[in-house]
Amino acid sequence: MSRYFTTPIYYVNDRPHIGHLYTTLVTDTLTRFHRLQGEDVRFLTGTDEHGQKIEKVAKREGVAPIDVADRHAPTFRDLWKRFGVANDDFIRTTEPRHRIGVTELIRRLEAAGDLYVAGHEGWYCVGCEAFYPEKDLEGGKCPTHGTAAEWQKEENVFFRLSKYQDRLLELYEKGSVPGIPFVFPETRLNEVRSFVSAGLKDLSVSRTAIEWGIPFPGHPGHVVYVWLDALTNYLTALGFGSSDEELVARYWPEGDERRVTHLVGKDILRFHAVFWPAFLMSAGLPLPTQVVSHGFWLKDQRKMSKSVGNVVRPDALVDAFGVDALRWHLISEMSFGQDASFSDEAFLVRYNSDLANGLGNTLSRAVRMASDAFGAATPGERCDDNDVKRVAEEAVATWDAAFRGCRLHEAAEAIRTLLGAIDGYITAKEPWKRVKAEGVTPALHRIHFNALEGLRIAAVMLAPIAPGASAEVLRRLGTPKSAEELRPSDLAWGGLPLGAPLAPAAPLFPRADAKAYFAELAKESPVTEETKPVAAEVPAAAPAAPAVPVPAAAPAAEPARISIEEFFKADLRVAEIIAAEKVEKSKKLMKMRVRIGEEERTIVAGIATAYTGEQLVGRKVVVVANLLPAKLMGIESNGMVLAASLPGTGEPSLLAVDPSVPSGTKVK
Repeated sequence: MSRYFTTPIYYVNDRPHIGHLYTTLVTDTLTRFHRLQGEDVRFLTGTDEHGQKIEKVAKREGVAPIDVADRHAPTFRDLWKRFGVANDDFIRTTEPRHRIGVTELIRRLEAAGDLYVAGHEGWYCVGCEAFYPEKDLEGGKCPTHGTAAEWQKEENVFFRLSKYQDRLLELYEKGSVPGIPFVFPETRLNEVRSFVSAGLKDLSVSRTAIEWGIPFPGHPGHVVYVWLDALTNYLTALGFGSSDEELVARYWPEGDERRVTHLVGKDILRFHAVFWPAFLMSAGLPLPTQVVSHGFWLKDQRKMSKSVGNVVRPDALVDAFGVDALRWHLISEMSFGQDASFSDEAFLVRYNSDLANGLGNTLSRAVRMASDAFGAATPGERCDDNDVKRVAEEAVATWDAAFRGCRLHEAAEAIRTLLGAIDGYITAKEPWKRVKAEGVTPALHRIHFNALEGLRIAAVMLAPIAPGASAEVLRRLGTPKSAEELRPSDLAWGGLPLGAPLAPAAPLFPRADAKAYFAELAKESPVTEETKPVAAEVPAAAPAAPAVPVPAAAPAAEPARISIEEFFKADLRVAEIIAAEKVEKSKKLMKMRVRIGEEERTIVAGIATAYTGEQLVGRKVVVVANLLPAKLMGIESNGMVLAASLPGTGEPSLLAVDPSVPSGTKVK
């Protein structure tokens, strides 16, 4: 069975930003996972170089549209190369092979009787390259970009989209391959189903108001609508319409033995899940297996957009911390399918907790101690019955299931779990004390083997997400392999060679000094009240605000009122406490493992004076789920439990939740 993964093709009206990078890295990570399984995988990305946006930029700059495309297309290609993106092909819609395929698809739509000419007028967003019904506009502006829609009127070629309404609804019900939903996640599938159920209108698929595009066959003066043009790239890159369609037969075949997956942002889901399958149905071509839609990276609580001007470029973070650090952050930080806010502060918190401490420090400790004990070599004895092995096997199973279910943040969490277990194992076994008291014993060999072997497996699990870091960890463990060389057998316990040379080196991820980093940024770009980062010192493990409100000694003045929009910035969720224990050396802090829907996370709260761990397990509570992580007593807390402070004593009292309410339910 073959697999074919695609990103959207990106507009070349400006340089790429974090939003483009995330989609591409998600696709690359999934591609690498399936290649690690030894599967036949092809990965396509590229650039969309036609349409009104590019034409407008060209006119503003006084150049030809192809000059704009030629200037920006290489920046996408070069950025993907810098980030180790392992795509097999890069398609540009200005290439002759693409025009050939588009022409062939239109020929098939015409042969099916699904094209006709009619007048058309409506509100048009240049940023989306799409018409909007007036009811969908927000104050006359595009709901995605916030820019004013333009009224456009012209005669166009139309596609009979309405003809395919029932077939599309059947597709959403049954999928194109049995057992696989056509759209993932389910919330997005429901959105698409609701849109189509409300009734489809025929779609304008040509433009006469612009000149920059593929000429529409048989209709002089018309160019192909940019979305009909762009979507066809997934086939044209395989040679569709040419004399050699070998790749089409291999990666886009008939039948159920195929896996064609489009990765897209939720803003372009409708084009991929409604228009694209309808075009393919009309043309008599196989449908993709699945359209996977992720959420937005937000900046200033809005989707990043070049049109809006709130984009984040990856350059500074990569220069300071490396490619793999940003790859890890983007994949691990966003709960797949949901939105997430991007900030340098959150990046540094995650960098220090996961990479500098979780991976880097554990690796340095384990390699240094083993090297000292065994003469700069790995241990000489294996161990096949130990706690690290059990955690590793469970983590690998969780990681595998998460990748196959497109839950990439859960795959990253499985790696964190294993690294935490290794660190805890080293601390509990105290090999530095054993070697002083007992010398180099068989037991010491086994202890170090378990720690290093656990790290080796963690490095293999890391390979799809951060291939460079994975290869470096494996090199330091005496098992040099690139991410491309790894196979499923490398995930099995026992792969660490005995007596192999160890390579102690400088810290893999040196701990970041947040204050120094932001000071350096300020030198390069003066900070104003409008641009300065919020709470810049939080990433340096500054203490978080108290988990439980502390009562004032006297009645406080009435707090400032907030708007309903400000209130809804807090994501309040019902959570179930599944484990709880008092934090050592703290009178008030309780460490809790909570389940929020399908996600598990750790939250530290100052409630130990009022509750024991036994009293908390199984209890439903309300948590603030979208707080930035913060460290309390060295433990990373991901959220805040809501509690009242009792008058007089200040003792915390957790908010009560009916036990029948499912965890993950939104509180509003």
